Amino acid sequence: MFQSRTHTCNELRMEHVGQTVKLVGWMENVREVGSSLAFVILRDFYGTTQIVLETEDMMAAIKGLNKESTISVEGVVRERDSKNPKMATGDIEVVPTKIEVLGRCRYNELPFQIARSREADESLRLKYRYLDLRNPEVKNNIVLRCNVVAALRAAMIEHGFLEITTPILTASSPEGARDYLVPSRKHPGKFYALPQAPQQFKQLLMASGFDRYFQIAPCFRDEDARGDRSPGEFYQLDMEMAFADQDDVFAVLEDVLPPIFAKYGKYNVASSAPFKRIPFAEAMETYGSDKPDLRIDLTVTDVTELIGGCGFGPFEGNTVKAIIVTDFAATRKQIDKLCADVEVQAGSKPYWFKMDDKGELSGGIAKFLQDKKDAIITALGLAPNTFVGLTAGKKGAAQKTAGVLRSKLGAMCPNHMDAERYEFCWIVDFPMYEIGEESGELEFCHNPFSMPNGGAEILDKAHAGEVDPLTITAFQYDLVCNGVELSSGAVRNHDPEIMVKAFELVRLGEEAVKAKFPAMYNAFCYGAPPHAGIAPGVDRMVMLLAGEESIREIIPFPMNKNAQDLMMDAPGKVEQKQLDELSIAITHTEEEDAE
Repeated sequence: MFQSRTHTCNELRMEHVGQTVKLVGWMENVREVGSSLAFVILRDFYGTTQIVLETEDMMAAIKGLNKESTISVEGVVRERDSKNPKMATGDIEVVPTKIEVLGRCRYNELPFQIARSREADESLRLKYRYLDLRNPEVKNNIVLRCNVVAALRAAMIEHGFLEITTPILTASSPEGARDYLVPSRKHPGKFYALPQAPQQFKQLLMASGFDRYFQIAPCFRDEDARGDRSPGEFYQLDMEMAFADQDDVFAVLEDVLPPIFAKYGKYNVASSAPFKRIPFAEAMETYGSDKPDLRIDLTVTDVTELIGGCGFGPFEGNTVKAIIVTDFAATRKQIDKLCADVEVQAGSKPYWFKMDDKGELSGGIAKFLQDKKDAIITALGLAPNTFVGLTAGKKGAAQKTAGVLRSKLGAMCPNHMDAERYEFCWIVDFPMYEIGEESGELEFCHNPFSMPNGGAEILDKAHAGEVDPLTITAFQYDLVCNGVELSSGAVRNHDPEIMVKAFELVRLGEEAVKAKFPAMYNAFCYGAPPHAGIAPGVDRMVMLLAGEESIREIIPFPMNKNAQDLMMDAPGKVEQKQLDELSIAITHTEEEDAE
């Protein structure tokens, strides 16, 4: 028995015929046939059941009730004359003897039809999210999320990990994204920060003597939204292992994730261990991306020497990349749209030509290639009906555009993409440093607490000018699935001396490291074990499993793209009294921006 009901709306079958039951739920639909006959579809969390009203008293009980009102129905189960195979309960119906109104819907018009809420404007869906979640399709994504989190938790505990929660209010630290700051009432002028990740705390747990830690961790970053990234907060399967290296971390996730993807995913096939390992430099050169979708069989070829000097302006003095697509059947209109879409996403225009069914080079930039026709056909192994997509620019830009082009060509050509599977890979050996786009100076490329390949020795050579810091790689790794970065992780830099040497290359000396990371620096000075970890994103994982394009579809109460909660009207203004208690003065407002 469930609370004030005997059965759910998805439970009754032919074996219940003749029984007296009590159901509760929402009135999804009402269809009246005359003055004394009506059909009501009752919906609860579990499913739907048809209720048949055959008396004036029962008709009067729902008269004037709007759809989505909640009611209690007591009655007798009987076999339906006209069965509905689309309903799990389609063989039966309930004839009520008593109907009670539990919660009246006071609006004649709903903002959208519940069963078709996904077709509504997203702003409306987010404002009335509590109605949107009544849609079984939307609700099922949240149920999936619950099941996946439970499975992850069980698998980690089975692998000997302890679930330990870490603080939400902490200190601000430079970890790559903007912090959400929380003013302190007791310490005017000082601020807590919401953690971008439990990074320092989980490393401190390793220094504290814990061997295997995990949690389903909330993380807070003041970032702009994307299709696969929610602004504000997100959750990750955060884990760390003491006395461990990269292979130990890989072994755990290669054991934990495939069964979960195979069980809960939209597709039944998932990579088995070991996952393919691809060095960062190779990934960029072969796939044009550090998160390649390995379901696509297309690769990137460097053709700078082959056609870079063909006389086509954009190729002159630049790196030129090619993607060769056999059995290509797209129209010119489709090719033009492909090129336009790539330019929008990559910020750089792609080019193309093809080998037609007569063996001639045609279309796009083909006129610039006629003098090298035979050499091109031989070098690229071209066959009739082959399309060649081209990108050009500085090496990094040409690679990036080629990566976008490859992804879109894969989606466009089913014969080159085995879409219905989950294909994992590890991207390893990331650069330790990069030149910052804004600063123009050397910065950490990924996690600043990562151990460099070569340890102290390679850093000493960089300080001495014997090694270019940009060539130093680190024990940093990403887990990628179907072109989506699920996680970043690293073998940690647990040696204070090596840590200081790494930070000195980005202009932060020992005193600065001590000041910015006092707890971790001091803890490591008391003897820390080698340790490594990773943190797959739960939201992105569930998005992949559900086959959704937007991460907002699998979050119970998501913000919109502008980091606003339209349902709760957040962020919002607060009273002056609250600001005074926190010693905060507002010096700039949105209204001033609007002016």
